[in-house]
Amino acid sequence: MSDKILLNIAGVNKRFGGLQALTDVGIKIMEGQIYGLIGPNGAGKTTFFNVITGLYQPDTGTFELAGKPYSPSAPHEVAKAGIARTFQNIRLFGEMTALENVMVGCHVRTHQGVFGAVFRHKAARQEEAMIRRRAQELLDFVGIGEFAKRTSKFLSYGDQRRLEIARALATDPKLLALDEPAAGMNATEKLALRELLVKIKNEGKTVLLIEHDVKLMMGLCDRITVLEYGKPIAEGLPAEIQQNPAVIAAYLGTAH
Repeated sequence: MSDKILLNIAGVNKRFGGLQALTDVGIKIMEGQIYGLIGPNGAGKTTFFNVITGLYQPDTGTFELAGKPYSPSAPHEVAKAGIARTFQNIRLFGEMTALENVMVGCHVRTHQGVFGAVFRHKAARQEEAMIRRRAQELLDFVGIGEFAKRTSKFLSYGDQRRLEIARALATDPKLLALDEPAAGMNATEKLALRELLVKIKNEGKTVLLIEHDVKLMMGLCDRITVLEYGKPIAEGLPAEIQQNPAVIAAYLGTAH
């Protein structure tokens, strides 16, 4: 894990009409970390995720990615800046194969324009072959390479989650942001997911993770921020979070 700050966000506020959804929220993620964001239902986790990834525009806030200011203006611009995300609800192209889904992610980093795609000149064909190879490598990496030609809607639930992660990795992100990737998984699938995320970290990637499975988060994350009612109430190592009275009260409704 590096001592360089990859993502530095401070002072994020977001209001929806009369509802203050986020109040002075910030996080600081180092390169190579798995960073967790937890909190009770309605704590503002997904809202904050949506701000980071350009789905919602913040009312206030400062944003730096890899030491440079960045504006979470639109999802495609955020992807180009180096942040890739998955969603709580699976959003694959159901009629495409697994390989084709990952190839879509690879196209964020392509160089050949519309002219090359239409007229299929040599450079465009070479790039397409490279994208196909890269997509297969990523499917192998997440453990579903044998299903490359299978239509994605016919994959098992756990394999669809893996496919989403492979497609996000295809954008070659600086930060991989995962919104409840373990949702709906059984114990075996969660164990496989944990192993995959550690594998991704070991490849030098940085991960920001929302997850309701607190046990999974405590055994996986390097640092964790806890939100409650749109406000940060704790930040630190997993062991510190587990002993924090404010966190215990937020989850159990008591000060222990």
